[in-house]
Amino acid sequence: MRVGRPLFHDTVLAVAVAAASVALFVLYDPEQLRAQGVLVDGMRAPDALGVTLVLLACAPVAVRRRWPLGAMCAALVPETLMTGLGYGTGLAGVAGLVLLYSVASYRGLAMALCGLTLSVVLYVVSAVAGPVAALRWSDHLVVAVVLVAVWGAGRSLRLRRAYLEELKDRAARLERAHAADTRAARAEERSRIARELHDVVAHHVTVMTVQASAARRVLGSDPELANEALSAIEHTGRMALTEMRDIVGVLRTDARAELGPQPGMRDLPALVEQMREAGLETLLRVAGEPGPVPAGVDLAAYRLVQEGLTNSLRHAGAGASAVVTVRHEPHELDVRVEDDGRGGLLSGEPGHGLVGIRERVALYGGVLSIGPRSGGGFEVRARFPLKDGQ
Repeated sequence: MRVGRPLFHDTVLAVAVAAASVALFVLYDPEQLRAQGVLVDGMRAPDALGVTLVLLACAPVAVRRRWPLGAMCAALVPETLMTGLGYGTGLAGVAGLVLLYSVASYRGLAMALCGLTLSVVLYVVSAVAGPVAALRWSDHLVVAVVLVAVWGAGRSLRLRRAYLEELKDRAARLERAHAADTRAARAEERSRIARELHDVVAHHVTVMTVQASAARRVLGSDPELANEALSAIEHTGRMALTEMRDIVGVLRTDARAELGPQPGMRDLPALVEQMREAGLETLLRVAGEPGPVPAGVDLAAYRLVQEGLTNSLRHAGAGASAVVTVRHEPHELDVRVEDDGRGGLLSGEPGHGLVGIRERVALYGGVLSIGPRSGGGFEVRARFPLKDGQ
């Protein structure tokens, strides 16, 4: 339908141009030109042959968009015959102007210049050798100006069309780039939320599992101790729900006012105390003068300690102990979690938690080392670079 519609429009235009050209051809007969003071010696009066040639010159207008230069060349044949037979119309006709405009509008500069050259040359030939040779020089100048103006209008339209296409293409590229950036941002945000949820759930569920196991073992012999363990489970569960609500609340636009601050190294004493209640003897050591730490590094350091202690609680075994060391240096923050257990992580691949910690540390340009200690046990250590002491 898109191909047929321009062809239909051009066919209608060809019919209109033919009607106008025939009318001009019939009206401008030798008698009228003589009345206007123009010498018309040798000029033939309009007849059936002349009308047929005019119609043949107008017919190529129907394919002016598909083959503009070919249509112009096809129209030149009857135009030349009319000049040679003495009818004297030349390329100043309406069909010639329409085809010249089409060549300039739908083809490149080289073809457009070729079309303009053909138009000018043929008119010059008809002006020198044809019946219109007696026209005044001002009349020839007007025809030349009209030809150049029609050609310039076609070129201007082509350049404007190309400019609009470039704008559309640029807008499409920008839209695709924006969509790609949006997808990347969403994927990054999903990954971040997944890491946060894993760290929260893995830590609290591990603590609750250990405390539930302890409560089950002493339920019959020491109900008071079992009650303390159950209370600790309840408290840990509430903490897990609160943290998960804060994380998931980021996805809700109406929950921003309810969000609390993210945990950081200021919460390490409470985390260590929680691990002690769960049965892992834990010690916190802080060296150096604490200074301002970027929020992202603060959260990453906290999650590293949380994941390290969770793995120690899960894999170190009964009677194991852990030490958390935080060392503040002028240009570096050193965080280390060590335990003296049997290092159960060596029996398999690191879990998603340690993979997430590796991504967190790499995000802030830190260096992470995970592995067994030389004297036994397991160690998780990260060193975060700080710029200008921050």
